[in-house]
Amino acid sequence: MPFSFADPAASSRPLHLVEAAEAAAFIAARGDAERAWLDALGFTGALGQFHLLPGADGAPAGAVLGRGNAAARRRGRFQIARAVADLPAGDWHLEGDLDPREAEEAALGWLLATYRFARYKSAKAPGARLKAPAGVDAARLLAIAEGEALTRDLINTPAADMGPAELENAFTALGQRFCAEIRVIRGDDLLAQGFPMIHAVGRASDRAPRLLDLNWGEAGPRLTLVGKGVCFDTGGLDIKPAASMGLMKKDMGGAATVMGLAHMIMALGLKLRLRVLVPAVENAVGGNAFRPQDILESRKGLTVEINNTDAEGRLVLADALALADEEKPDLMVSMATLTGAARVAVGPDLAPYFCDDEGVAAALSAAGAKVADPLWRLPFWEPYETMIEPGIADLDNAPAGGMAGSITAALFLRRFVTETPRYAHFDIYGWQPKAEPARPKGGVGQGARALLEALPGVLGL
Repeated sequence: MPFSFADPAASSRPLHLVEAAEAAAFIAARGDAERAWLDALGFTGALGQFHLLPGADGAPAGAVLGRGNAAARRRGRFQIARAVADLPAGDWHLEGDLDPREAEEAALGWLLATYRFARYKSAKAPGARLKAPAGVDAARLLAIAEGEALTRDLINTPAADMGPAELENAFTALGQRFCAEIRVIRGDDLLAQGFPMIHAVGRASDRAPRLLDLNWGEAGPRLTLVGKGVCFDTGGLDIKPAASMGLMKKDMGGAATVMGLAHMIMALGLKLRLRVLVPAVENAVGGNAFRPQDILESRKGLTVEINNTDAEGRLVLADALALADEEKPDLMVSMATLTGAARVAVGPDLAPYFCDDEGVAAALSAAGAKVADPLWRLPFWEPYETMIEPGIADLDNAPAGGMAGSITAALFLRRFVTETPRYAHFDIYGWQPKAEPARPKGGVGQGARALLEALPGVLGL
């Protein structure tokens, strides 16, 4: 969906941002009518407290939004975006003391608060437009918002309309927009070209599995993004119960997120060589479905014992990671809605990541805090390596015991990255369970903005 800031030369109304400690002074400094109005409404500057300010002609002359105190603001993100839906249509500007980071968060939050998923039902976006605050890179924020909207749209689309072929179409459209090179390997060609686990996971569906491959950029360090594209996950023969299957349209959230990040990178023209790999499959039930206790060959040459067909995401990622590793990029990142264990550990709001490189890890954590895209580092805990080593194959795709599930999944993936010097894996949720400022209920990107912020330092751009 299109995003825009208001014309900086246009007339606009103010949205006053007032901290609780400054509310009394703010009210005292207003004219008689506004002072009486705010006193009557009991304005205290509490976080999220919002009121329109009446003008002499009866139309709103502006608005005021409480910012609470620092402790209250730490309990959420994009708090200024709370006001967007309540403001009358027209052009607005922010008035209040915001440091550069706060101003950027406010402007991005405003854009994201106008997102609507309207493919199946009309949904009118708020008509209040913001003038980009002074010092904010408006073009950069617009590119970020567009990438996030792509991610949300892809996740929100139900699997009937977002299977492997439709994901391929969206992937191809993204590449064509930025003149990238696209390669797709489909169906039985996956076997011929060395991707047996992608084929095994997707072969039971009447929608053929495929590997999507995008290359963009002619110079600079190499960055490879690998996203899990399981367009729907029944669990396979280890079928999920209905309650667990209800959100499985979002199981391609890793693919959607790396595609959104790729949009940001290409729109901003970063000086790097980008590769995006998405194994796109549907994990279905059929007579030719892969089975528990099967042993699969992988592109890397490692054998994998299947102890649960519902642990399929790591299988398709493994073949894609093995391909990426052959090129030895300067940085490789995988993103996947991989384990329920990650949600138990950190909930839906945090994106856990794994990384052995201390410099990359520190850069990611700092970037996440800076751009309001929170991350939490989890360990590649090597004492758990024995948990993914069964007796009759190199690896076990679903260790017994029910503990450390996110860590053992990450350790499994790391076995397929042996040549690349720096690797990070994100086990994201990709879903907003209830509406929050700038994040309506539904699909959501996690980790992409933090990665974008960290890339210049990590790759020396």
